[in-house]
Amino acid sequence: MIFHKLDKQRDIGLLILRFGIGIMFMCHGFPKLAAGTEAWTKLGGALSAMGVSFAPTFMGFMAAISEFAGGLLLVLGLFTRPACFFLFSTMVVAALMHLNMGDPFVKYSHALEAAILFFSLLLIGPGKHSLDEKLFDKKDK
Repeated sequence: MIFHKLDKQRDIGLLILRFGIGIMFMCHGFPKLAAGTEAWTKLGGALSAMGVSFAPTFMGFMAAISEFAGGLLLVLGLFTRPACFFLFSTMVVAALMHLNMGDPFVKYSHALEAAILFFSLLLIGPGKHSLDEKLFDKKDK
């Protein structure tokens, strides 16, 4: 079948995916990062959906950093799996916050889809067109 020939392009596909999603999350996270402490406190308050109510400003800052810096790391293919872990965690919290508020599916579907994507990338890895591949020894293969 003609689509079978695309198997050779798997690493290019991962590069496009990482780059596109990384840029989108940088754009999504930068306004939160630049908004300052009041916005970080509100953002960190989302953890109350999971029963966590301490240090909301710090937690909100970490969520904003996770989105922006995590997106940048995806673009570079650097520390891809740790970045995906933090992005996954952030999106799970976002989805749970919306669920806890009783929001309809359309309100939390983006966060849920992103969580699935980041969990998948956590398992798949960055592909050969990444700084991870260039910089780190792969003796465990």
